[in-house]
Amino acid sequence: MPEFLRNALDAFTSRLGALLGRIPGAVAAMDERQRMMAGAGIAVLLIIYYPLGMIIYDRVDDDIDFQPPPAYSASGGSAAVSMAAGLAGREADHWIANKPFFHPAAPLDNTPNFQLGMIYAVSRFALELGDYLGRVRGTSAIDPNLDRAAALLRFDGTIWGLWPMASAERQYRDGAERLLAYNQDVAAGKSVYDRRADNLIAFLDRVAADLGSASAELDTRADAGGGYFDTKADDVFYNAKGKLYGYHMILKALGDDFLPIIREKQATEIWNNMLTSFRTGATMDPLVVVNGRGDGLLMPSHLATLGFHLLRARTQVKELADTLRK
Repeated sequence: MPEFLRNALDAFTSRLGALLGRIPGAVAAMDERQRMMAGAGIAVLLIIYYPLGMIIYDRVDDDIDFQPPPAYSASGGSAAVSMAAGLAGREADHWIANKPFFHPAAPLDNTPNFQLGMIYAVSRFALELGDYLGRVRGTSAIDPNLDRAAALLRFDGTIWGLWPMASAERQYRDGAERLLAYNQDVAAGKSVYDRRADNLIAFLDRVAADLGSASAELDTRADAGGGYFDTKADDVFYNAKGKLYGYHMILKALGDDFLPIIREKQATEIWNNMLTSFRTGATMDPLVVVNGRGDGLLMPSHLATLGFHLLRARTQVKELADTLRK
């Protein structure tokens, strides 16, 4: 959808939020006929407003060819840090997981859950940067930009606020800026980005643990059944899909950062197979998420299918970590 439509709706909903507070007084001043006309007008507006807004804002961006824009890149820095900053900045510019009830994107659930899953993966990478990759063997002081970035990216993505209150998208933009500042320091030789095998292994172990948790959520929801009428199945599906997408993009960039080590350990084939499993799960795009039986014909189980790719990716992550330890 054209960007100007999104901007126009954003401006409209901001004003609408302010106007809602004046409604009780305005209604009290109306006579019965005016109230009926106002009610009919609002009903017609909502019939158009919400469906149109949902079409415009529904945006599950699982583009595996995404490259961080120049604003989030640092020549000579880490490709993975640039990717994490670019993903956080991209989603912050289109964040809808925190929209209030009067926003036309409020009824959406697929895009918000995808965003929440993806930003979770980015925040875990930021945390790992502060704990290991951004320190000399984990014993030096934590980089202040990484410390702040990790805190900002862990902000609750469902919080919406007007100035001076903090909103999720504002926190994520600031987090992306902190990652960029750190990466620029790395490029200038002012900060550490420790490209050692044990640091990469530590992140892979964290990814494997997170995927295990996501698998358990998929399994629990799949056991609940519900077929075409399970309204929670798509929430779990898109959240897991977002995590797979976020980790895929960061791991793909880490492959550039750690290419010499991956080649030295003869782990190139395992690495590529792992990325393929992540990519297959991250790009699943059913028209409707169905929570049927695993062997169902008319009602398949998209949760089970995604869970298969997720567990395959997790197995390959653990195999990769074991190979790098040798």
